[in-house]
Amino acid sequence: MVFWEGYVSDEVMGTFAPIVVYWLYAGFYQLLPPMDNYRLHTRKEEDDKNVVPLGSVVKGVLLQQFFQATVAHLLFLLTCKVTVSENVVQPSIPVQIVQIIIAMLVMDTWQYFVHRYMHQNKFLYRHVHSQHHRLVVPYAIGALYNHPLEGLLLDTFGGALSFLVAGMTARTAVIFFCFAVVKTVDDHCGLWLPGNIFHLFFQNNTAYHDIHHQLQGTKFNYSQPFFPIWDKLLGTYMPYRLVKRPEGGFEARLVKD
Repeated sequence: MVFWEGYVSDEVMGTFAPIVVYWLYAGFYQLLPPMDNYRLHTRKEEDDKNVVPLGSVVKGVLLQQFFQATVAHLLFLLTCKVTVSENVVQPSIPVQIVQIIIAMLVMDTWQYFVHRYMHQNKFLYRHVHSQHHRLVVPYAIGALYNHPLEGLLLDTFGGALSFLVAGMTARTAVIFFCFAVVKTVDDHCGLWLPGNIFHLFFQNNTAYHDIHHQLQGTKFNYSQPFFPIWDKLLGTYMPYRLVKRPEGGFEARLVKD
């Protein structure tokens, strides 16, 4: 039993809930005070280093989410095996947890290799992936600011593949996709807040991904959004240390051998 049952279908929730959650969670970060004591970059760095205005970022994210919703709708239409009058038998909680873990691993694998290739292929980096790296200093609303082709290949297709391989129902997909969105937004928020649960349970976190956005770290820490497994296995893992800045906040510094 879920709160939307009887109001909208699981398929509709799976299509639109991740979009709503994105703007609610990213909006929460956007409305916070400056939080200078917890920022990984100063506000001056954000203004100086980022070469795209907020309005363009918002438009880019909305465009990606339009394609995301279209693909999700088609995916649910193709995989829905019951009529409106029938009820989908939901798997047990342990089974759903296993499916979500499988989906996390599939998504990480897909995104690592596609993401890494977009850095190694000069044409794709220059004309596609470099759009995301215009935000040298990441912030929450820009988490899904990508070239439309990258959004389709990296996020939308990666999500569809995770859903299909894990064999989850649309209801489980709502949970998984909303969690993935929250995690992605948090990884780009640019803040190292005390008690952040993602920082406690995931090595792949805000500072980890900040290293990748730094100019000297673009060939490292490709893994996203959950675990650093592939970076560690394939030699692209770059450890870091957090250093407090005298003027407040933190700096994520690369630790090289």
